Amino acid sequence: MTGTIDYGNLMHSAMRGLIKKVLTDVAANGLPGAHHFFITFDTHHPDAELADWLSDRYPGEMTVVMQHWYDKLEVGDDGFGVTLNFGDAPEPLYVPYDAIKTFVDPSVEFGLRFETQDEDDEDGSDTPTENSLPDILPTAPATPASAPTASEDVKEAEVVSLDSFRK
Repeated sequence: MTGTIDYGNLMHSAMRGLIKKVLTDVAANGLPGAHHFFITFDTHHPDAELADWLSDRYPGEMTVVMQHWYDKLEVGDDGFGVTLNFGDAPEPLYVPYDAIKTFVDPSVEFGLRFETQDEDDEDGSDTPTENSLPDILPTAPATPASAPTASEDVKEAEVVSLDSFRK
């Protein structure tokens, strides 16, 4: 047993489980309402699969949008596969959950950001830092289908901070 609890990796695992659950539901039932996803992932991840021309065009990372057209969404234990349209050229992708850097659903102002320890902790220490925890990203408000009337309450998005739980 280690001397510390690795909260950063536990949070990453839980949030990737959330993404898996959401994508599993979308694969079974389709995207409900105005929901859509921006998913940024590491194109150099050893298990990521994408066409050579896409990895050449997007070295390092790529953001894909799942909204109006996607096909063959298959959700697995370690990642998901989907066919997306790139300028009238359908291309299959496989994205491991470990390769995901951000997952955003702007329709409900929800987002997650994952940062790897080697990007944030260059001294080689295994001590989790505040940057090694996933963040809930504030996103720009989605354009509403109709503007609220003066009598309707308009709520701002809330950003959840984990600072109060840190030492």
